[in-house]
Amino acid sequence: MANAVNWFDLLDPDREQIGQTVSLDLHPRALDQLVAPVVPGNPPRPVLESHGTYVFGVFLIPILDRASERVYGQEVDLVLTRDWILTVRKTPKDGVPFDRETVEELREAAHIESPGMIAYYLVDEVAERFLDLTDALNEGIDALEDHVEDWPSDRVRRRLTELRHDLLLVRRTLTPTRDAARRVIDNRIELDGEELFDRDLELHFADAFDKLLRASEALELSRDLVAGVRDYHQAKVANDQNEVMKRLTVVASVLLVPTFIVGLYGQNFEDIPELSWHYGYAFSWALIIVTTLLQLWYYRWKRWI
Repeated sequence: MANAVNWFDLLDPDREQIGQTVSLDLHPRALDQLVAPVVPGNPPRPVLESHGTYVFGVFLIPILDRASERVYGQEVDLVLTRDWILTVRKTPKDGVPFDRETVEELREAAHIESPGMIAYYLVDEVAERFLDLTDALNEGIDALEDHVEDWPSDRVRRRLTELRHDLLLVRRTLTPTRDAARRVIDNRIELDGEELFDRDLELHFADAFDKLLRASEALELSRDLVAGVRDYHQAKVANDQNEVMKRLTVVASVLLVPTFIVGLYGQNFEDIPELSWHYGYAFSWALIIVTTLLQLWYYRWKRWI
C-alpha cells in the first residue's frame, strides 16, 4: 500500500508484488533478500548500503516472547530513494510481524514528508527495541539468580543455556545494526554519487547510533551477569557435592568403629577373654552402641551433620 509521502509497505510479498509496487531495477541479491522467507535460527545480517540509484537495507527488530522466554527477530527490509521508501515486513515462524503503527504515529506527529526521515524513525525504533530487550534480559537474569537456590539444577542450567543463546543472537544482530547507522553518520550512503542524507538527518541517525551504543554496553553487562549467575550456580553445585561427600564420610566413619569391634572379636584365637564371658555378647553390643553414639554426638557438636 502507499500513502501521501510515497511510503510503500508490503507484508511477506513475492516478486510480482514488488514489481507491481515499485518500478525499479533491483539488484538480484537485493530482490532475493526481499522475497526470502524467514529462516528460524539463521537471521540475515543487518545492513544499509547504496546500490547506485537506491539504498537497500535489512534490519532485525528484537522481540522477547515472555510466554516462551525466547528471543526472535522481526525482519524489516527497505528500499530507499529520494522520492519514496519501500518497507517489506516478514512474519517470523511462531511470531508476529513488525507493527509499523509506532513509526507511522511518529511520522504523522512530526508532519514528516521525507523518506529519509521515515528510514530514521525505523532505525530509531530498532534501537529502542534493543534497549528494551537488554533491560528485559537483565530482569530475567536477576530472576534466575533469585531462584538458583530453590530451582532444580537441570532447570537452572537449561535457563542459562537459553540466556546465553539469546545474548549471542542479540549480539550477532546488534553490532551490524550499529555499523549500519554509523555508515549514515560517516556519509558513506550515496545515491548517484551524491549524499542521500542531509546534515539534520545525520544528526538524527547519530541519536539512534547513541542508543545502539547504550544497548551494546547493556548487552555486555548482561553477559557479565550471566557469567556471574553461572559461577554462582557452579559454586552451589560444588558446595552441594561437598555436603554429600561430608555426610558419606560421616557414615563411613560411624561404621568404622563397629566394624573394628566385630573384626576384633571375630579373630580365630582361643585366648580372647570376652568369648568365654557370660556377658561377652552383650558387652560387644554395648561397646558398639556407646562408641556409635559418641561419634554421632561429636559430629553433631562439630556441625558436620
